[in-house]
Amino acid sequence: MAARFDLDTTTLGQLLDDPEARAVIEELVPELPGHPMIGMAKGMPVNTVLSFAGGQIDPQLVATLKERIAAL
Repeated sequence: MAARFDLDTTTLGQLLDDPEARAVIEELVPELPGHPMIGMAKGMPVNTVLSFAGGQIDPQLVATLKERIAAL
């Protein structure tokens, strides 16, 4: 069965609009939905946004986020 979200093509905005995905994001990265750059990032694929985050988000946290989103 294919994953519900493909983080290479699903935008951050699409995840934030989905109640289950948003709950995961708010649990793991609570500052993300209110980040000053969120308006620009909403139209970008999730993996692109995560690559821009660079050293600002712990790599293990990124891995956990990806796993939890993939499990939805």
